[in-house]
Amino acid sequence: MLEQDFSARIRSLRATYADIAEVTDLPKLDREIAELEEQAAAPDLWDDPAAAQVVTSGLSHRQARVRKVRGVESRIDDVEVLAELAEEAGDADTEAEVLAELAAIEAQIQDLEVQTLLSGEYDAESAVMTIRSGAGGDDATDFAEMLLRMYLRWAEDRGYTTKVLDTSYAEGAGIKSATVEIDAPYAFGTLSVEAGTHRLARISPFGSADKRQTSFAAVEVIPLLAEATEVEIPETDIRVDVYRSSGPGGQSVNTTDSAVRITHIPTGIVISMQNEKSQIQNRAAAMRLLQARLLILQREEEAAKKKELAGNITASWGDQIRSYFLYGQQLVKDLRTGFESTQPDAVFDGDLDGFIAAGIRWRSLNK
Repeated sequence: MLEQDFSARIRSLRATYADIAEVTDLPKLDREIAELEEQAAAPDLWDDPAAAQVVTSGLSHRQARVRKVRGVESRIDDVEVLAELAEEAGDADTEAEVLAELAAIEAQIQDLEVQTLLSGEYDAESAVMTIRSGAGGDDATDFAEMLLRMYLRWAEDRGYTTKVLDTSYAEGAGIKSATVEIDAPYAFGTLSVEAGTHRLARISPFGSADKRQTSFAAVEVIPLLAEATEVEIPETDIRVDVYRSSGPGGQSVNTTDSAVRITHIPTGIVISMQNEKSQIQNRAAAMRLLQARLLILQREEEAAKKKELAGNITASWGDQIRSYFLYGQQLVKDLRTGFESTQPDAVFDGDLDGFIAAGIRWRSLNK
């Protein structure tokens, strides 16, 4: 006789899964996938690369969503069979296997539950995240690079595709700014709760007095909208500057003037791109991001909406969302939700799911 009764936990998982499947509307996703598969099979699909990208990206995202949801149902079926085998055999090893699998499914269910709260207009889109150093000198630029690595590791752990679009290196340590694209379903809705000012308090490794140093970095997140390619930008509205890409310490990483900076004169928006192989590719990537930003601006009805979506972040005391303490107590604490971790090393290594889930629930309750 086993010590565990798995039936109640399995029933609970099935009930929660049923609610998630209903909210997700799998039949609708199936219909959309069928339509997109038909479009993707058209022989002239790539005659219009921008339109083709919309089709293939939309298809990939929907297929991934369906696989994720239906995969949970399959895992519940499998663990139920395994639980029955454990009960019949009275095997402690199989019991331990069932317990581990139940815990893994419960974590996956929790992740899907959080995603059901992502119902904003842009939440299902991929994301573009920009990290900028703020006050704090070398500590701030180093902190900005720590945050960049943190988000890249988080995306990597989840199997998301990332591309660093632009990096501005500091003269000393770290980076002045970096822009990274995260291509995954609901990347914007998930990461948008990370937008704001992040504060680091630690004993500075760059000073000689062993004094505590406080530094800041700003995180901005915007959705990468496929429909933004429809936004027309007159050539007279932009100024294009080309320059040589640079690496850490000003070291050249490209021997030609391939980096591109586009300034949108009417709004003052500046987009820099240097990580593609050619000036043409960098310009195309910069224009795509500029179009996305302008589309957001066109749809905003008030300044508060702009701050929510694009992040009017000052990288100082005003918009703080999270503090990282690397001395004494060793703590990372979100100032909105109260969620905290006493393992800052794990957080900087990409362990952000608890903070993000708490942020999404907090936002849902405070709309």
